[in-house]
Amino acid sequence: MALLRAREVVMARFRPMLAVHDVTEQQWRVIRVLGEESPLDASEVAERASILAPSLTRIIKALEARRLITRGKFADDGRRVQLAIAPDGIALMDAVLPERQQIFDALEHRHGVEALDRLLDMLEALIERELADPAPPDEAKSLAEMEES
Repeated sequence: MALLRAREVVMARFRPMLAVHDVTEQQWRVIRVLGEESPLDASEVAERASILAPSLTRIIKALEARRLITRGKFADDGRRVQLAIAPDGIALMDAVLPERQQIFDALEHRHGVEALDRLLDMLEALIERELADPAPPDEAKSLAEMEES
């Protein structure tokens, strides 16, 4: 519960920023993933953004309609969906950067840079260990599944 509560209290600081730009949390995660590396296979985007495939399909349509991402096929495998950040998506990321940075700066001021760095390192280590030894499928429920319920 502590991890979920921590996520919620931190995301509460970012939700108003996203709302101003009419972007949902899931849409923002897709934009961020593609902003960091693009193009990517749709399944890779879903994994990195912790979004289930059916939800990603809906998100892709919405982001593509707003010209924030592009969708295509890989030249070597026409069955795979290729997603990329579009110029308008990059412009959105640039537009939110100052406010996003203010939020991060406030978190660093409140909690300390070293404490946040340690926390992020610990979370990354936890993710790596859990991915190396995942829970059985019938016991595991992904973040994406919890968000949708």
